[in-house]
Amino acid sequence: MNGTEMKPGCLVLENGMVFHGMRLGAQKNVTAEIVFATGMNGYLETLTDPSYYGQAVVQTFPLIGNYGVIPADFESRKPFLSAYIVTEMCDAPSNFRCEGQLAEWLAAQQIPALTGVDTRTLTRVLRDHGTMNGMICDSPDEADMEKIRGYRVTDAVKNTTCHQAYTLGDADAERHIALLDFGAKANIARELVKRGCKVTVLPAYTKCEEIAALAPDGIMLSNGAGDPADNPEIIAELQKIMTLNIPTMAICLGHQLLALANGIPTAKLKFGHRGANQPVLNLLTKRMAVTTQNHGYQVQYDPDDAHCRETAELLYVNLNDNTCEGLRYKNIPAMSVQFHPEACAGPQDTAFIFDEFMQMTEVQKCR
Repeated sequence: MNGTEMKPGCLVLENGMVFHGMRLGAQKNVTAEIVFATGMNGYLETLTDPSYYGQAVVQTFPLIGNYGVIPADFESRKPFLSAYIVTEMCDAPSNFRCEGQLAEWLAAQQIPALTGVDTRTLTRVLRDHGTMNGMICDSPDEADMEKIRGYRVTDAVKNTTCHQAYTLGDADAERHIALLDFGAKANIARELVKRGCKVTVLPAYTKCEEIAALAPDGIMLSNGAGDPADNPEIIAELQKIMTLNIPTMAICLGHQLLALANGIPTAKLKFGHRGANQPVLNLLTKRMAVTTQNHGYQVQYDPDDAHCRETAELLYVNLNDNTCEGLRYKNIPAMSVQFHPEACAGPQDTAFIFDEFMQMTEVQKCR
């Protein structure tokens, strides 16, 4: 099969519910954590976001693939998600930048897909019952319920980080930023290069001494996949890195890891925040921004907890569920956000976060 030829298939959830559809892409069974994303555009950015490692993504927008495959829009070297579930996958894309059909690309990338699924009902199930595991297979008889219920995303950072350091931007740039790659979206580095930075992208497990030897003007902690608490080695190294007193900005998983390194806990959300329409309030300016997000865990900042108050100031909250969306630390030059200011598919309400980071590095230089 070439990826566009369809045959019957289904998604079996851990609670026993079955959603029927037609199989596209790679013709193999797969078990994954089933999550939904509400973006109305940017499906290529979703497919290539390493934060979806180990997950099957349900697109709530009904038509996917209408502008085909555009490699220039990819956010990583390959897709890291486990499977893709849609209501309708377009087989006749129309865009002057299109370089192929989505179903064929998914097959080439060994990603199973399911189309013709009632994603509206499936999303409601996930919202009501919380994120669940599931298996994509040919028929419900093939589903191994013990395997499905026991599935857990593991080694996410290890399997998505770069293998060796590399540099982007002008080698003679005035600012040098060290970007720790926990499963980084490519547009984080692009936004820094756009602002005149040389960016050294580093593997997730880079030691503090190696970063210090680079003498960067700033450190960026990237987004990534999985449970932040599964990374004790990285958390311990971040505690050392913070002693360097280098201006630090953290996004998504980086935000969570930085919190853990400073003694602020994290916890899993019921169904996560994934999409391009998450409203966030800046508590200082009282201005609201619409943001792109992709995470299943939250930083549990408790304003009534003395350690939280002494460690960091709460900057942003999610207006849907009041969860922590951003912190500014008090004893180190660092701030972090849960949302994605680099979101390439939009919205771009919070791109100014990168400018604030640049100001942090400038202030530090003047000291």
